[in-house]
Amino acid sequence: MGIVFETNCPNLKLMGRGKVRDIYDLGGRLLIVASDRISAFDYVLPSTIPHKGHVLTALSEFWFGHTKGIVRNHLVSTQVDDFPSAAQEHAATLEGRTMLVHKAERVDVECVVRGYLSGSAWREYRQSGIVCGVKLPSSLRESDKLPEPIFTPATKAASGHDENIPIEWMMELVGASVTENLKAASVALYRAAADYAFARGIIIADTKFEFGYLDGAPMLIDEALTPDSSRFWPLDDYEPGRGQASFDKQYVRDYLESSLSWNKQSPAPPLSDEVIRGTSQRYLETFKRLVGKPLV
Repeated sequence: MGIVFETNCPNLKLMGRGKVRDIYDLGGRLLIVASDRISAFDYVLPSTIPHKGHVLTALSEFWFGHTKGIVRNHLVSTQVDDFPSAAQEHAATLEGRTMLVHKAERVDVECVVRGYLSGSAWREYRQSGIVCGVKLPSSLRESDKLPEPIFTPATKAASGHDENIPIEWMMELVGASVTENLKAASVALYRAAADYAFARGIIIADTKFEFGYLDGAPMLIDEALTPDSSRFWPLDDYEPGRGQASFDKQYVRDYLESSLSWNKQSPAPPLSDEVIRGTSQRYLETFKRLVGKPLV
């Protein structure tokens, strides 16, 4: 498995590059290629994480299969043999890190579900006792499990930091019906995934989903329940009242905040070899625990 920072497929129509993914437009379908780039604090770092793109793709494929009874998703195939012939010319690059998906009309709101109090939700709670318009019980500690999962949408920014918003703002942006449908689907997805992961020694503290609409009905798109889009904690080390060890890229954020004097402006600094190895190991361990076998 080679390292890929950026793909170059000149015979395919490049639709755009995200912080991690390169997207090619095939007409009614898309090719979504997960690179080994990693971002933090809205900056793409110059370092790459071995196996990262493969983990994101394989884990998303697993979750799409596990949750397809809750809401349909955009995945068609991850097998290069199923891709158009023009894409097969790049098999060495695309193999194992690429999804062929249906093209849907994206809803430009991040659908975040939180089961535990952490991250930006913890910071907001300490100030007001409210998270995205949701009033929470008093005296909660950092990393406490919430009485019920809460839906906390965020604006999806093309660049810059996404902003948590009250659900009423989401209704104004996309309509009440779409909001209620996506809230119900998001919470159902989170509950199913959190129960599954808990039985395998991982707490899903929070996660974000993206949705699109195709033929008038919602569809889960992008990635699903990966270390890039979720906060994964080892159950055997869980202790409320503090920050938690993680299997996700929080490890990278902690390094950037505690070990470097970076002002969170461009250019972003490289990661140390130790952090690169540690991050790769965490992603691979997450896959192994959740899927029940090592990534091949």
